[in-house]
Amino acid sequence: MKIVVIGGTGLIGRTLVARLGEHGHEAVAAAPSTGVNTLTGEGLKEVLQGADVLVDVSNSPSFADDDVLAFFRTSTGNLVEAAKEAGAGHYVALSVVGSERLPDSGYLRAKVAQEALIEDAGLPYTIVRATQFFEFAGGIADTATTGGVVRLPSGGVQPIAAAEVAAAVGRAAAGEPAGGTIEIGGPEVFGLDEWIRTVLAARSDPREVVSDPQARYFGTLLEKDSLLPGPGAQLAETRLADWLA
Repeated sequence: MKIVVIGGTGLIGRTLVARLGEHGHEAVAAAPSTGVNTLTGEGLKEVLQGADVLVDVSNSPSFADDDVLAFFRTSTGNLVEAAKEAGAGHYVALSVVGSERLPDSGYLRAKVAQEALIEDAGLPYTIVRATQFFEFAGGIADTATTGGVVRLPSGGVQPIAAAEVAAAVGRAAAGEPAGGTIEIGGPEVFGLDEWIRTVLAARSDPREVVSDPQARYFGTLLEKDSLLPGPGAQLAETRLADWLA
């Protein structure tokens, strides 16, 4: 199959393209650096010519509330129309577990808007909702740091390795459209504060992680299960200690 990966040069995309190629698919990485711009539509028609599947693992360059919403609305709208015109038989998108439960987060509101555009497009689709990636721990710590102290809530997280996210998205792309969502997560549940504290300690990062139930995660307060996948989620195998090693 010809599978076009939007965001194909990023963290998930480059691994996904490699995996799909190893399994005999014609995997095409599409990104601004390859001449494909989902905001302007540049290169979309050309790259999707003859595509069987479109996979969107792209992300907004800015996480500011208005910027990220504009990105996903514009990008997804252009992708949906281009996929229809190309006759692509399957639209796969990567989203975030718990997005619909956290409307105070501008980023997660934008992911809900993206999902709605795909669901309403009339195309065969699969939305893969993932938990937080292990690789995001440092960035989460940085955004929560003030005066050398990291303040985070203890809401539950079930982090997953990016390579296993790519593998799950690849299985979805090579399979039949689900016509709905699939949830994926890691094998262990941590408090968000506990997870970040463990990672920083393993990296000999001197910052103190303070548990604060009023601390916000990308603009929202967390309940204990806000970011946890539900029953039936696909669970990966890589544990945090193994990833850190």
